Amino acid sequence: MGRAFEYRKARKLKRWGNMARTFTRIGKEIEIAVKAGGPDPAANLRLRLLMQTAKNESMPKENVERAIKRATSKDTSDYKEVVYDGKGPHGVAVVVETATDNPTRTVANLRAAFVRGKGELGTMGMNDFLFERKCTFTVAWQDGIDMDELELELIDCDIDEVFRDEDEIVISADFKNYGNISKFLEEKGLEIKSFKFERIPLTLRELSPEEQEDVNGLLERLENDDDVVNVFHNMA
Repeated sequence: MGRAFEYRKARKLKRWGNMARTFTRIGKEIEIAVKAGGPDPAANLRLRLLMQTAKNESMPKENVERAIKRATSKDTSDYKEVVYDGKGPHGVAVVVETATDNPTRTVANLRAAFVRGKGELGTMGMNDFLFERKCTFTVAWQDGIDMDELELELIDCDIDEVFRDEDEIVISADFKNYGNISKFLEEKGLEIKSFKFERIPLTLRELSPEEQEDVNGLLERLENDDDVVNVFHNMA
């Protein structure tokens, strides 16, 4: 299925360490979506997609409702999305997506994590040319779907690829096309199970098992930070 498929497959095997951390991540993203587009999922596409993702991750409905309520409260913290770039051990490029109400705290914590992980926090945007930004939809499989026909219909949405993975359909495209794809799937009556933005490395860096262990140590430190939402890298 190509480089992007193999990368996503590898990431799918490495899930967040526990449900509480996953719920926290989704909750922050919901708050950001509400502040940007309002609390009505019918009028806020990103919120609607995140709520579907929360459902697929078995996130309790009350957790979702609390996140929406926090975002509409004047007393709550104002989370912002901030992306940081760095270099890990053995030349591995690392991009860290955060949701933070205190960038000063976040950058200090990330800098310390990079130093302890034998890496270095760099300048914002320094790794942009090493990754492609993609959106990925996971759709529930339905009997009667003709994959060839579906692929032809999705061409107008300018997708990169679509394939069946057991009882799911995975669709990948440039991140700017997520609105058109979502509209098509909803009009088609297909169930969107989850949605996410990803950064796919254009090339992968081959390392020895010992070197990979060094990099994994850094990635673990970064993922354990409460402000971190996603960590992307170009290690094979």
